Amino acid sequence: MLENKKKIDELRKKALNLPLLPGVYIMKDINGEIIYIGKAKALKNRVVQYFRNISSHLPKVYQMVIRVENFEYILCDSEFEALVLECNLIKQHIPKYNILLKDDKGYHYIKISGGDYPKISGVKHSDTVNAKKDDKFIGPYMSAFAVKKMVEDTNRVFKLPTCSKVFPRDFNKKRPCLQYHIGLCSGLCRGKISKEEYSDTIRSAIEYIKGDGNVEINKLREQMQKASDDLNFEKAAVLRDRINSIEKIRENQKIFTSSKLNRDIIAISAGEQKCCICVLTYRGGRLCDSVLHYFDRNGEFGDILSQFIMQLYSQSNKIPDAILVNIELSDKQSIERYLSEQKGKKVSITYSQKGEGHSLVLMAQNNASEGLSSISKLSGRDISALYELSRLLGLSKPPSYIESYDISNMGNKNIVGGMVVFKNAKPYKNAYKRFTIKDQLMQDDYSAMAQMIERRFRDYLDPECTDEGFKTLPDLILLDGGKGHVSTVKAVLQKLNIGVPVFGMVKDSSHKTRAITSDEEISISKNRAAFSFVSSVQDEVHRYSISFQAKRHKNSSLEMTLTQIDGIGKKRAMLLLKKFKTIKAIKNAEINELCSISGITAEIAERIKEHLNKNT
Repeated sequence: MLENKKKIDELRKKALNLPLLPGVYIMKDINGEIIYIGKAKALKNRVVQYFRNISSHLPKVYQMVIRVENFEYILCDSEFEALVLECNLIKQHIPKYNILLKDDKGYHYIKISGGDYPKISGVKHSDTVNAKKDDKFIGPYMSAFAVKKMVEDTNRVFKLPTCSKVFPRDFNKKRPCLQYHIGLCSGLCRGKISKEEYSDTIRSAIEYIKGDGNVEINKLREQMQKASDDLNFEKAAVLRDRINSIEKIRENQKIFTSSKLNRDIIAISAGEQKCCICVLTYRGGRLCDSVLHYFDRNGEFGDILSQFIMQLYSQSNKIPDAILVNIELSDKQSIERYLSEQKGKKVSITYSQKGEGHSLVLMAQNNASEGLSSISKLSGRDISALYELSRLLGLSKPPSYIESYDISNMGNKNIVGGMVVFKNAKPYKNAYKRFTIKDQLMQDDYSAMAQMIERRFRDYLDPECTDEGFKTLPDLILLDGGKGHVSTVKAVLQKLNIGVPVFGMVKDSSHKTRAITSDEEISISKNRAAFSFVSSVQDEVHRYSISFQAKRHKNSSLEMTLTQIDGIGKKRAMLLLKKFKTIKAIKNAEINELCSISGITAEIAERIKEHLNKNT
């Protein structure tokens, strides 16, 4: 342990000598293997963070840091150059602790078989290796579900055969299957469709898969009109049915957008140790693919998402025109520049907070949250609540560790405060704290709140404090109160140089949560997940502080009963209550049991028994 501490100290000293310039840092283990590669706008500031207070790191980061034996660095002329170099080095060395994407062996393709009468089906990457010469493939797609759905829809719209028959060999050899009889197949097996007609249908189907749904519908309408003008009503009816099928699929799936831009929607959802990233792929306004990526969490959300985007598109020639994300990226401009240069035209990255774009981001975020919930103890609802809350409050990331405070009093006496903690959206009772407000004779909630907050964070700043509940810095503070409480607490935190966002929870006339406030009120009633969560926080902190106040009031009454006895002061009364809990237990105790309390003699014990038997 001492050797490890010595090594960390040496690495920190080395990091302190780094320049405040952009570059890439390379972490190596005892065998000289590269285990992590990162970039920084200012190398010194970033690398020093790894070797300072390492016990507070995320589990994955901690495991990496304790394995670092040495590090190297490469200076760059700009943050952009550092971004590109980091991406290239990660692909080259595949470090253990970096975000790593799988290669295309896990991808899926849409297959158009060869021959005069091709069929459309979904296949895995392995099936493309030994494919026939004239087989064609569209892809790759990362989602098997997306491939399956596209193949099913295409075959249904164009009434293509999905059976095992081989054409033209099996023309008229067997009766048509059920698909033909229920109108889902054109009945190629009957031999009444010419090779040219079928080839035209396959070409249209491929255009439908690759292209814009609206363009395809417009083409079909033109063809239908021409067939009708030529009095070819049978062909016009077929085209009419095809148009209706496409529109019905679009209506039922609700996967089309008003924008015809090629867009990818990328959202991250993260817990303490794991994270999930969802990518929704829209081409020509149509949802073409959806895939979830799972990683160990090894840093801040923005860093993980930036690294993911760079890797995703550095190994793909299908860079979209626009990318929508669910969090702000500090290096957005550099990534946009890189992707624009790769694509040869402008690529934008947007943190979308309103309109249709926001709806798409929410859909991706909900998918990522559900994906994360499947591999963690968190429910999708809890994850969504934290993300919703972070968006409403303008936080840089969802708050995984939240503290909430409330003051409770009965007149001018027994003024107390309660602190409750929610960790990953669940009450974390090990970190709950109770405060007795000292030296305050008059009822003043603002002053009491200020005293409680100052005592709590002075313990945080105290290097000798070892209490977990005080040594953890929260991501967010929620107060049971309005703007006045928020202003009071912000002033205390500013004095202590503590940078934690503070908001108040405002109640309506029925004492129910109505809004969140800071400089102005933020309505949360329309955001169900966030509203339910904040309400549960407010109810819990109120319950906790009230129960403490009630207990204090009860103990105060019991102390008053005991201090009426000659020889029992406040201190001895508290010792008696601490040992026996109730007046009845004290009354029924033996003389020798009472004498076990420091300062209580046999004479005082007799006096206690006599007083309690007479007055209770």
